[in-house]
Amino acid sequence: MIENNELYLQTLGQNAKQASYGLASLTGTQKKALLSAIAASLTAKSQAILAANQKDIAAARENGLSEAMIDRLLLDETRLKGVISDIDNVINLNDPVGTELESQLLDNGLRLSRRRVPLGVIGVIYEARPNVTVDIAVLALKTGNAVILRGGKETLNSNKALSEAIREAIVEQGLAADSVQLIKSPDRALVSGLLKLDQFVDMIVPRGGQNLQRLCAEQATIPVILGGIGICHLYMDKDANLAKSIEVIANAKVQRPTVCNALDTVLIHESLAETALPQLLSNLSGQGVSFYGCEQTKAIADKLGISIFTATDETYGQEWLSLTLGIKIVADIDAAIGHIRRYSSGHSEGILTDNIHASAHFINQVDSAAVYVNASTRFTDGGQFGLGAEVAVSTQKLHARGPIGLEALTTYKWIGVGEYTVRG
Repeated sequence: MIENNELYLQTLGQNAKQASYGLASLTGTQKKALLSAIAASLTAKSQAILAANQKDIAAARENGLSEAMIDRLLLDETRLKGVISDIDNVINLNDPVGTELESQLLDNGLRLSRRRVPLGVIGVIYEARPNVTVDIAVLALKTGNAVILRGGKETLNSNKALSEAIREAIVEQGLAADSVQLIKSPDRALVSGLLKLDQFVDMIVPRGGQNLQRLCAEQATIPVILGGIGICHLYMDKDANLAKSIEVIANAKVQRPTVCNALDTVLIHESLAETALPQLLSNLSGQGVSFYGCEQTKAIADKLGISIFTATDETYGQEWLSLTLGIKIVADIDAAIGHIRRYSSGHSEGILTDNIHASAHFINQVDSAAVYVNASTRFTDGGQFGLGAEVAVSTQKLHARGPIGLEALTTYKWIGVGEYTVRG
């Protein structure tokens, strides 16, 4: 337990701000060397990291956490190698810092330009998945930002091991270790304190459930990027290819059900109910999926001998993060859009159709961060979008929307160059 939270956070903030000044002047070559050193350090310390993760997994089982949550906590050898290999993807991305967005010679004699610069210090509050520690640190450093991390108590051992490996690599490169700092106490009061550290922190990104998002929105005195809650939908239109649509729905639901871009509700045009729904239910139930459905869905499922729970407003507004799927039969595309508008979190939605007019209508009328035509919602991901890793997925509209990659971690400054120019 930390004796003086205020002093502890003030020290974290001061150290992060000081470290950010050194990071802001790094060249692209220096940043690549830094990220390569981090990858090497994580590889060298992989056994210690995996051992720390096993402590978290054991504690999670003792505390009765669900298998879905334990899967989110797990960092096995394959996943750790994937996390480290993703660093190479970020290394190879173009560095946005220093880019001139525009330049013009004004009538008053000034040569005026806008140049991308780091935000400075970023605070990120996140839950469960320990790979986020690496993703955030790497993206922050690539854009010349210092970062203060506050992970969930369930992965404290994992996050300590990961952050220590990262900090060692930073020092090896001649930079301040406090470019990356982890809040090592599970004390919830430190979250509230971090949200008010506006003297040092330039942006807060909460990556977690609805309660965390609300807490940050209500208490922060720092700009906050909200997101991470995915109540995602796919609509099977009357002109959809049935077999291919079922493949997409299965991928969106089953491939990795514990993440925010996994499918939560499928909407089916009523003309397809008797043909598509039996095939969909048989396919997904065989993969361990359970269902909440409307009355029409339940009636069809009863004929197949498949048990379905009755869907309600509450279940349609649920982010499942498990092998559970909501199903609703709708009259037409506008009914599907109306359902999405009511229950969506603004994360990811898609339409399955061979009708170009239907797809255009859906794209125009559905207002989410990512909208798909004939594709799985699982693509809403920084790596899949070519952004490298991501800090989070923003469901708001200002500054950043969708996967938060490198550009979203920068701002810009105006630069005016004159010939000893004075204003007339």
